[in-house]
Amino acid sequence: MNKEIKYKFLIKQYSNIVYTYALYMMKDKMDADDVTQEVLIKIWDKENSFNILKAKSWIMRTTHNLCIDYLRRRSISYSREISISEEFDDMYNLSDEQNEPESQTHVKFMSEKIKKEIQKLPENLKSVFVLYEINGFKYREISKTLGIPVNSVKVYLMRARKKLQEQLKNYEAQEVL
Repeated sequence: MNKEIKYKFLIKQYSNIVYTYALYMMKDKMDADDVTQEVLIKIWDKENSFNILKAKSWIMRTTHNLCIDYLRRRSISYSREISISEEFDDMYNLSDEQNEPESQTHVKFMSEKIKKEIQKLPENLKSVFVLYEINGFKYREISKTLGIPVNSVKVYLMRARKKLQEQLKNYEAQEVL
């Protein structure tokens, strides 16, 4: 396969996933752009060093490693503003019967609260949660991507869900009307 065709195929398949993951990890659009650009450059430079059938795992592992490097190098503050990609919001689209302004407002506030709580998760839990719940990765794919055992993936996902559940259980009572 021609290098340019292979590259275009990989970019079309994975650029949005890479950006979404980087955005969640970096908590900053500009840093996520930088990580995504570096990953795309690495794909071009290293396209012969990985099997195209296993590209997803290699690309996401590279993305994860670059995010960790950026976080270490720049000591990014966790309190910075973030605007999560529309993929997350699409998960909470309203049905026709819920198109009332009150329902829409409630869902919007709940969505923002969930996004903030995801950002508060420890890096290991957040990585697994975002890859599984937002990007739709399977346990084995996450295991390969992050270089951790499948059982650890399951445990981290369970812990992330439990932590989010604890943080969000009183949200309805706290909500300002």
